[in-house]
Amino acid sequence: MRWDNLPESDNVEDRRGESGYSRGGFGLPVGGGGLGIGTIVVLGLVGWALGIDPRLLIGGAEMMQGGGQRQVQQQSSGRTGTPDDQTGKFVSAVLGSADVEWKEIFSKNGATYRGPVLVLYNEVTNQACGGVAQAAMGPFYCPADRKVYLDTSFFKDIERRFHGCDAGSDSCRFAQAYVIAHEVGHHVQNLLGILPKVNEMQRGMSRTDANRLQVRVELQADCFAGVWAHHADRKYRAIEPGDVEAAMRTASAIGDDKLQMQARGRVVPDSFTHGSSAQRQRWFETGLKEGTISACNTFKADSL
Repeated sequence: MRWDNLPESDNVEDRRGESGYSRGGFGLPVGGGGLGIGTIVVLGLVGWALGIDPRLLIGGAEMMQGGGQRQVQQQSSGRTGTPDDQTGKFVSAVLGSADVEWKEIFSKNGATYRGPVLVLYNEVTNQACGGVAQAAMGPFYCPADRKVYLDTSFFKDIERRFHGCDAGSDSCRFAQAYVIAHEVGHHVQNLLGILPKVNEMQRGMSRTDANRLQVRVELQADCFAGVWAHHADRKYRAIEPGDVEAAMRTASAIGDDKLQMQARGRVVPDSFTHGSSAQRQRWFETGLKEGTISACNTFKADSL
């Protein structure tokens, strides 16, 4: 991926390296031992989909397994700007280009776009959707404060644990960008009023129906990630040979079916919250090919 020419964002809140966390103090249990990454990721996804603080699910599972507890104390916000290190600058460039493209798309439709803040952190930090973010949950978007939370150790998980791209390859950058663009896609959904409407609808649904609706939310975010890639490539020639394949491998690697198979040894479609590997690939590819919001209407699609 060519990202040197992408416009950088100064809307990155860098909390990496900040102190303020310790064992003990007031807080709900997070982290701890005993659970594998696959189980933690699945519990985090299910909790987010059902409106349940994922820490409660993870903490409960740890108590069932006799796992330890770790608690978090209050932490100050990090500085907002453009980070100086290469990873921070890369994240800033992806966010900056996403802001540019979505501003143009919104403007053409007579609307105003304001980009999210992206929070970089290590291991654990405070957030407005449940109190604490932790690395094991993976990247996520919080509608309450309109921020994307990212522990960049997830980039290594893509390479080494999920095998979403060839470790150390340039194409891994595009796979990483896809993950960021997916979370920005949730911000777009929030601005369009989709997330509030879905949350309202889910309150009156069974768990299975709520999960099915959540899958459509997530697949639309995948499609929106493809929309960003479509425009970033046309404007900045950002995509190089092998990049799309890496993003597709990553989309496949974090599909619910593969995550569940790794965590449980079986697949339970009714508990899907993000979509299968094939579905995630299909909708990212749709956004990449079409480059429009209208192409990403997963809610009216007969087949996902």
